[in-house]
Amino acid sequence: MISEKEVIKLRKMKVKPGKKVNLKDYPTDYEGKSLNKQIAEELLEEGRKHLTLVQDKLYAQNRYGVLIIFQAMDAAGKDSAVKHIMSGFNPLGVKVHSFKSPSKNELDHNYLWRHFATIPARGEIAIHNRSHYENVLVTRVHPEYILRENLPEIKSADKITDKFWEKRFRQIVDFEKTLSQNGTIILKFFLHLSKKEQKKRLLERITDPSKNWKFEFGDLVERGHWDEYQHAYEEAISATSKKNAPWFIIPADDKWYARLAIAAVIYRQFEDLHIDYPEVTAEQSADLEKARIQLMAEELRPNGQKKKKKSKSTPVE
Repeated sequence: MISEKEVIKLRKMKVKPGKKVNLKDYPTDYEGKSLNKQIAEELLEEGRKHLTLVQDKLYAQNRYGVLIIFQAMDAAGKDSAVKHIMSGFNPLGVKVHSFKSPSKNELDHNYLWRHFATIPARGEIAIHNRSHYENVLVTRVHPEYILRENLPEIKSADKITDKFWEKRFRQIVDFEKTLSQNGTIILKFFLHLSKKEQKKRLLERITDPSKNWKFEFGDLVERGHWDEYQHAYEEAISATSKKNAPWFIIPADDKWYARLAIAAVIYRQFEDLHIDYPEVTAEQSADLEKARIQLMAEELRPNGQKKKKKSKSTPVE
């Protein structure tokens, strides 16, 4: 699989705890010279095979669950990343959740409630296409949405101060800490798209009939809040990138590179866990030997009689 020493500089993408993030310091496209789209796709195919094997071990070991979070501006490639990277996984062990605006029932609970219900079981991988971070991103840009939560201390938008967001960041950190302490591995990806590339992709959705269905006019409305969203992401990533739940800022202008980088991060995390198939006990080993002997003895007929060997016929002279 891809090595950090080769073409994917994972350390540059990983946000260290306590680091104050300025997204302008992070590239949105691939800046190297050793890769191109064709090479990247070949490496990604190799990577998928490795991830498939690791997922099988994860499922067999049944000790960890893995939560993978994707956040990004519209048209950054979250859906295609999920499609291309996770296609090699066994669907029985993977669940994908896409979070939209909360329903009335969900708003009647705390904002983390609907996310608790989608946490992966041990041995499973859960992918959240948008996540609980929407509650400090979209709501940060549109604070009036907070009023829908009917919080006791928030009766008007002017009550939503910086202290409110700091408190919510702490709640998210505590939420993720609880998950990680109980066996959930958390990986968070921000697909860092340039405003120029987003414009190009939105225009493609308008002009290409095969992509018309992807376009929503609301995407243009949110694009008008570009700078506000950049600030919201900087604040959220800075406050919540922790050792147990790190953020990775992935250059997203080149989709082929973004997919490869995400796959490399996931594989490296799995490697660090040293996941392997469970070791059998002496008792289990004895049972396996008994089973082997029994299966090898199936040359006997159901009534216990050995199969008769066919006799060679004597040719008629």
